[in-house]
Amino acid sequence: MEASLDSRSARARRRAARRRSHHLVTADENSLVDLELFLSTLPLCASGRVFIEVPTVQDIRVIEAPARMTVTWLAREQRSGAPGSGRSCAPGEALARATCAWADEMLCDEEDATRVTLLGGYLGSADIVDHLTSRLGVEAGRISAPERFGLLPAER
Repeated sequence: MEASLDSRSARARRRAARRRSHHLVTADENSLVDLELFLSTLPLCASGRVFIEVPTVQDIRVIEAPARMTVTWLAREQRSGAPGSGRSCAPGEALARATCAWADEMLCDEEDATRVTLLGGYLGSADIVDHLTSRLGVEAGRISAPERFGLLPAER
């Protein structure tokens, strides 16, 4: 019985550690170097989702990420613009749609301290920040985006 309690507590500690290192990360073709640098700083136990938007399927390549992180590539050439518009997918559009849809489904647990790191372009990042903070109530302090975009309060 005691060994069973010890194994359950060890599992609970591991689960809590993963929650402390849960991430939502976005990037585009212009921020792949920043993405790789960021991912290399995460602990091996990090979990979460990485969305990367690129112009074509030929731009997709191997990205090293912690084993518990899922990497999803979004090639604009294979996606449409706004529904019903008949337009091509604009830069940042696929990234914002995929990220916001994932967040709507997965960021529902108040205890989940998911850290959001937005490395993609301004337009997609702006839409994502707006969705996360306005619609889902994510604290701006849990979101990181390039300072030059001016999307988040300067003091955090």
